[in-house]
Amino acid sequence: MTLYTATVTVRLKSGVLDPEAETTKQALERLGFELEALRSADRFEIDIEAASVEAANEQVTAMADRLLANPTIHDFDVEVQR
Repeated sequence: MTLYTATVTVRLKSGVLDPEAETTKQALERLGFELEALRSADRFEIDIEAASVEAANEQVTAMADRLLANPTIHDFDVEVQR
């Protein structure tokens, strides 16, 4: 077994209201920054032992599907590194 570190980034799907991002965007604009859009995201870093990078990716994807992301409102990306 090899130790891998997986990063899961969970963000709201396009079209879902993101009040945290909107508030932050407005604050940045008040500070003089110009930006077109801002989105918030949650990032999870998971250390996991697995037989291969593919097995680690499969396990972490299952974690995201079952708990870390709500498939109704979230999209997620998984990156696994050794």
